[in-house]
Parts: sequence; C-alpha cells; structure tokens
Amino acid sequence: MVGVAYDCLLNPQGAVRSTFENALSKVSDTAAFDGKDWGAIDLFRKFLYDDGGLSQVPVLNPSSIARLKSNTLVRFRGMIQDMLGNELYVGMYKDGETWRTNKFGDFFQFPMATGSSPDMRVWERRLLYCVPVPGQNSWIEYSSESLLNPISISSSPQREKRHREDDTAMDDIDMQVTNEEVQASTSNKKMREDGITSNSSNLGDTPTADIGSATSVLPYFDRNSLPCLVKIYDSPESDLKLNDVFEFIGVLTFDPEFSVDKNVDNDILGYLGDDDTQTQMPPTKVPRLHCLIHKKLSNQDFISGSPTLELKSHLVKEIRETLLRHLTTILGNDGVAANLMLLHLLSKVHARVDSTAVGKLSLNLTCFNKETLSVYGLRLNLALKNLLPFTHCVPLTVDYLNKIPLAPKKNYQTNRLASGILQLAEGSHLTIDETQLQEGRLNPIGLENARVLQSLLEHQKVEYDFTYYKMDMPADIQLLVLSEGKSNILPADLVLPFRPLSVDAAQDVEIEVLQSWRWYLATMRSLSHSITQEMQKVVEDDLVAARQADRSLGSLDFSRFLTMGRLVSLSFGETTLTLEHWQMAKELERLRKERL
Repeated sequence: MVGVAYDCLLNPQGAVRSTFENALSKVSDTAAFDGKDWGAIDLFRKFLYDDGGLSQVPVLNPSSIARLKSNTLVRFRGMIQDMLGNELYVGMYKDGETWRTNKFGDFFQFPMATGSSPDMRVWERRLLYCVPVPGQNSWIEYSSESLLNPISISSSPQREKRHREDDTAMDDIDMQVTNEEVQASTSNKKMREDGITSNSSNLGDTPTADIGSATSVLPYFDRNSLPCLVKIYDSPESDLKLNDVFEFIGVLTFDPEFSVDKNVDNDILGYLGDDDTQTQMPPTKVPRLHCLIHKKLSNQDFISGSPTLELKSHLVKEIRETLLRHLTTILGNDGVAANLMLLHLLSKVHARVDSTAVGKLSLNLTCFNKETLSVYGLRLNLALKNLLPFTHCVPLTVDYLNKIPLAPKKNYQTNRLASGILQLAEGSHLTIDETQLQEGRLNPIGLENARVLQSLLEHQKVEYDFTYYKMDMPADIQLLVLSEGKSNILPADLVLPFRPLSVDAAQDVEIEVLQSWRWYLATMRSLSHSITQEMQKVVEDDLVAARQADRSLGSLDFSRFLTMGRLVSLSFGETTLTLEHWQMAKELERLRKERL
C-alpha cells in the first residue's frame, strides 16, 4: 500500500487502493469487481456526509485551479454540455503476484506488463464534458469560493495579486455596477439595485463563442468557462442527461506543464481511449475529474448562505410583500407589471401533455423604446441577476439572427456538440430585447433561429441539429420579451403594455433580504400544487362563462388561466388553489386585458 490509506482529501486514490486490497482478500474470483464498486464509494459517502467532510472539499473553479494539487479530492458544479461516449481503461492488473487497481485515475501507480494479458482487466467509464452553468451569476461564485480550504497549495504573492485583480475586474463587469457599489455590497452588506453605468440601451452582451471550447486555463482563462472532463464509473446512463446540472465529487488530475509522448507505452497511461479526446481536450488545458459521487442539483442548491426558513404562512407572505414592493419600484410603480413579473419568475414546466408544456408563463412587456429600456430595462436586468442563479439576455436584431447559431449543432469532424446560446440549464431565465429589431431580410440561418426561438417559447423545446436528423430536447426556461409593440416573432403567454408612473430613487437592499428573496423564488417554484374537487367545479364554471363571453378563447387560454391561479397560490406558499387566489388571478387577467 502506498500513501496514506484513508486520507480521503489529500490521497483519495490511496483510500481507493486500500478498499480494493481489503475487498480482494475476501473474494476468490476477480471478475466480481468488473463494473462494480467494492466499497470505495461507501467509504467516501461516510467521509463526506456522515463525518462532515463535504465542507472540507475544495471547489474546482477558475479561481482555485492554480492552487489545487493533482490527485486530490475536489468538487465541481457544472452542466453536462456534451456526452463523449465511453472510454476503455485498464481497471485491474497484476504487479508480480499482486493485483492492483487503476480505477479513478489516469496513470498507473505501479509497473504493468505491456500487451493484452489474462493478468489485466479492461473496464469502461463514461466521458462527460461539463461547463459552469451558462448564465451563472457572480453571487453564486462568492459562496463557492468561500468553500476553499487550506489543502489547496499556496501560490506566489505575485500570482495571488494577479488573481485578485482579475477576479475584481470580472466581478465589476459581471454585475454591471461600479467598483464602489461592489465594495458597498460586501463591506456594508448592501447592494444597490440600479447602480448601472452604461452608454448603451442594450441590456447585455451575449457571448458568441462556443461555451464548450477547450480553452487554456493557465495562466489566462475565461473565469466563466472553465470546462471539466468528468469520468463516470459504474453509473446507469439514465442517471445523467444532457443539460442536467450536477455536483461531481472526485479525484482531480490536471497538470498544465505535463506532456505525453505520442509513442508512450501503456505501462504509463491507464486509458485505451480515442486520441481525439486527448488532442481536442488535452489534460494540460482541460482538468479531469474521476467522479466518486455525483448529485443532481436544482436552483435551490445554488442559494448558498440563505437563511434556513420554514414554510410558515406569515413568513412567506412577508417575503412576498417585500419582493413585490421591490419589483414595483424597479418597474416604475406599475403594479400590474410587478404582479405578473412575480408570477413569471415562479413559473416552471411541471407537466407535458402532447406538445403542451404545462406551467410555463412567458411574459411580453410592450411599449419599450430605447429611452425606457435604458432606465427600466437595465434596472430590471440587474434585479434579475441579483435574484436568480442563471440569467441571459439576448439582443434580438436581424444581424444577430443571421449570424449567431442559437441551437446546438453536432460537429462530426471533431465529434463534438457545438453549444448554442439556447443550450441552457433547467430553471434558467432568458430576457429577449426586441427593441433593436429593425426591418431587414433574414437569411436561412436567421429563419431557422426565429423558428427555434418560437419553438422554445411555445413548446419549451429546443431543436438540436445532428446534420442527418434533428432532435427536440425538452427545456424549462423562463422567457421575458421586451419590445415596442406586441412581438410578432415571439408570441408570449402574457402580453402587457408597460406603463411606468415614476422613476424612484435607487434602493439599498440588505444582503439578508436579498437572500430571503432568492430562497423564496427557488422554494415556491419547487412546490407541488393541486386543486380540490370543489375548486375544480368553480374553475370550470368560470371558464364556461368566460367562453360564452368571448368565443375566441381556446384551450391554451384556459390552460393559462389555470397556470395563473396556480402561481398566485404558490406565491403565498399555498399548495392548493383557494377561491381567494383564483379571484386574484381573474382580477389580474382583467386588469391586463384593459390595457390591450
């Protein structure tokens, strides 16, 4: 046995080898280990969850990568951007008379005979190309970086200074606020909601580069695009799906200065995989994580530092009232817009019936121009960044539609899925700024992009292009459209002319209050909901009456009415529809129609 046997943090592979040797002494047939765990996972589960070791595991991100040691235990949170198939590797081999294992590692720790041999077991592991969740806002990174601990190696003072300067610069850009306001949010525990300095009415810049490109992470890197090649062992394929967000905990292997000779023998390398992966994503640029434990994450898992709140009715109502007041101020005291915005932020797809995504509630605020967008649009955009974990803004122009592919497309030359802007994680928020859209001709790319956007808005599906065929991928993305008139390209569920009454002064929001709003939106959105038989009869009668009054109403309108009623109830923390909340939803719909 080499190294510290059970130092799960600093020497996880030593712990794996120790459990292997222990299990080996209890079996006579080594085939029992093929595709199975021999107790290593149980050891790490006990260390992480029973013994409280999870908080000691450092987070792998652009800020920490330079300080983390290879072959130590790390955790990485990211979205599965591409699935690269399976890789063969030598999992067991004989060193003399002793069986060794290479599981959860890239290189052999002991010499191995070359060539195929009965003294060698070849196993499979899955390769997942993962990236930080697209649109992840900077307040999430603060909480992640705070989890770093002394097991990370120290850097030179000069390198540390450069990292601090880079982080500060990027934070200023990400939050779109001045340095003084960032300082205020951290030292005085307050954050301004409209402290924006911009000479443009554009709500935000959308990256045009492929988010999944293999980029060198040292010494210069994009802090929002650190990729990670995650290697999965002994897990059913159904457990991990494209675009799912996971926390992976495992062994880090990464060395920016390491180089491998192309003619190197298999007595050093522990994998028998495709050279394309090593060429396009070399270990010098893309860190590897040999996954021991993985857990699917929801938006709630990213609300770090939020208070531990209970679903008490009075508490939820208080948070709802303060958040609604805040949204009303942001939207120029337009109360109807603020109420519909709250329902929009609580919406999610909770069922699918044929082609209908039940629960979605897209919102189109009209009457925006360059002047109102520069005030209310930017304030709203920053508020959403501060409230939600993952947000995007797309400036919709003819030139943008004609040039930038929105849907992912398979590149068969590299055998990679080229990510598009619309490859987003479940629960992401997308704002589409249509105020800059002028007359023009759409080329084939533009027409395809417009169709893909319509499909996302109407059916919550994104069509992935695999050249020889196309595949609809289900999505759950909140869509907000800001436009001058009703959008012809993007027919939203709710259309409301925006009528601000005033521009109030900037608000100072306590961090604790901001955290309670984040908790509220993530938690209320996750609640299940039902309708009693009595309320079903009330709703049916009201829908029949509405149909008699307006023959143009159809099944989609009725579905929207029910969604609004459900979301009003959820906004109060209620999981069943009440008559009071149904009446509130009907009144909101009446006020909305008055403006059309």
